[in-house]
Amino acid sequence: MSGRALLFRLEAIAVWVLYRFFEALPIDAASAVGGMIGRVIGTRLPVTQHARRNLARIFPDWSEAERQAVIVRMWDNIGRTAGEYPHIPELTFGPGQRVEIEGMEHFEALRDDGKPGLFFSGHFGNWEILGPFAARHGIPLHLIYRAATNPYVNWVYTRGRANDGVALIPKGAIGARMALEKLRRGEHIGMLVDQKMNDGIAVPFFGLEAMTAPALAAFAFKFKCPVVPAHIIRLGGAHFRIIFDPPMAFEDTGHRHEDVLRAMTQVNETLERWIRERPDHWLWLHKRWPEA
Repeated sequence: MSGRALLFRLEAIAVWVLYRFFEALPIDAASAVGGMIGRVIGTRLPVTQHARRNLARIFPDWSEAERQAVIVRMWDNIGRTAGEYPHIPELTFGPGQRVEIEGMEHFEALRDDGKPGLFFSGHFGNWEILGPFAARHGIPLHLIYRAATNPYVNWVYTRGRANDGVALIPKGAIGARMALEKLRRGEHIGMLVDQKMNDGIAVPFFGLEAMTAPALAAFAFKFKCPVVPAHIIRLGGAHFRIIFDPPMAFEDTGHRHEDVLRAMTQVNETLERWIRERPDHWLWLHKRWPEA
């Protein structure tokens, strides 16, 4: 067995143990323990250096203490999201009022208009609850996702996102064909659009060029379907607000490259607005911009 394969297996064992541990805890305890693990361990991981560099580039006027405070809260959110992952059905299906909704009329309009539709979001708050919420309220939302590098842990990527009538669509050429077929049938696709795509297009994001996947805009123009932004705010502990914004208006001049660039610029501006409002909610760990 190669060293890489051994590491993958050891990682898979650790993920399985942690998943079962969080699953065994009540949801509030799982969220709190996950947050503590994030603050204590996550902040010390080498990957945190990406967050420090990103924050220094985007908020150069902030003090080091201000940036560190965001990093700590970011890791608290990541840890809580991990702890809550086995409990997603309880968050979106179970009794109680853990999830508030703002802009439900925009969700319902997409559900009831008889056309295909697109939702987009980012790795913001607990981003995992959008798909299950949509399925619970009448939109089987097919989710485009990035498969795990470690094949032995891919099950955890799909387990919490699986719902009746929902397809999990892997990124790539095969996934693109699947998404096109779903839209042709008048169905709905959900996308997280805040990660770097090396073979995407350069689009401004916080005033810097960032390689961005153009698929959201391309789908919208091809099918002339509405695009609804949605993001999740953590209100405290395992309590959230999902905010659905009005559908975005993309100008269609027939010049496809320019139209897609302009549309994705609008999308990145929306992401930027959310992040500026709550910088600790976003996953600053991505290599979102070219290295300086």
